[in-house]
Amino acid sequence: MTAARPELEAESWAFALSVYARPGVGEACLVLQNEAGVDVMLLMMATFAAVRRRILLTAGEITALDEACAPWREHIVGKLRAIRTELKTGPQPAPSAATEPFRSKIKAIELEAEKFENQLLAGCLPLRPPQQEAVGPEQLRTVLNAVVTHFADKRGVKLDARFSPSIDTVVVAAIRDTS
Repeated sequence: MTAARPELEAESWAFALSVYARPGVGEACLVLQNEAGVDVMLLMMATFAAVRRRILLTAGEITALDEACAPWREHIVGKLRAIRTELKTGPQPAPSAATEPFRSKIKAIELEAEKFENQLLAGCLPLRPPQQEAVGPEQLRTVLNAVVTHFADKRGVKLDARFSPSIDTVVVAAIRDTS
């Protein structure tokens, strides 16, 4: 039996927020995003699929999920992120105490846009019977390596050991989330 999509959307969003809030995960995701071009929402959905649904996404499924949400990520989420980030350094009158509330509003809208991306991803997530009883850290690490490789390849970045600590941080946090 599979969950209805609205339930899946709510469950995957709550999971993403919970894992992201764990110590070090936000920083790890930013490293993967900034250095390898990883879509953090897709990374969280792949993590959710493995940990909560025991579905280990294939490279083809990762590509399909990426294709499903790329326009929204590039045209909406990415632009909001760029504006929010730019406000950290300027142009005048930013950054200032007066522009910080404005930047905070953009941050909240960016989070809402990521929630819409989560809906897109949940709508495209392959729902099949679980592949096994439980997913262990090594299996999750393999899936997350596939996600990072997908995005690194698109950006022409070589997947190397510098990404391992960030991936490991997400793995530990996600596995801990299920206990």
